[in-house]
Amino acid sequence: MDPLESIDQIIALVEGARSAPMSRSNFVADRAEMINLLDQLRADLPGELRRATALLDERDKIVDAGRREAERIITEAEQEHNRLVSINEIVVSAEHEASRMINEARAETQRLRDEVDDYVDTALANFEQFLTRSLASIERGRDKMHALREIGSFTPSGDDDRPLPF
Repeated sequence: MDPLESIDQIIALVEGARSAPMSRSNFVADRAEMINLLDQLRADLPGELRRATALLDERDKIVDAGRREAERIITEAEQEHNRLVSINEIVVSAEHEASRMINEARAETQRLRDEVDDYVDTALANFEQFLTRSLASIERGRDKMHALREIGSFTPSGDDDRPLPF
């Protein structure tokens, strides 16, 4: 029998008992029946207490296992969070580095363009000077030829066997 049922029977026996003459708190009950119910309660209680203790132990084990699992999940979540934050920091760092490299490449490209423009401008200026000198020399030669033709004696002189400067 369940210990609670035994206690309920004892309470019912006491409630149903007659009051002792001239007393409100004393009562008359069947001694044998009361002893029998209390003996049965005493016999049932250790088993029930053992089961209750076993249930409490089992409950504690389940709670501990749940707590350990929760801690494991939290630890894994923190590790994953740290990993994702680390990856995000790497991505942000890589983006900054890529942006820096692009800016450096653009600056280097502009510097090289400026150098090429300066080189081409210098080369063209030198060529222009060469052409200007050549044209001046040609013009002097033509003027000399026209002047000699006008005076009628164009004969090349033997001293001036130099090739033309162009």
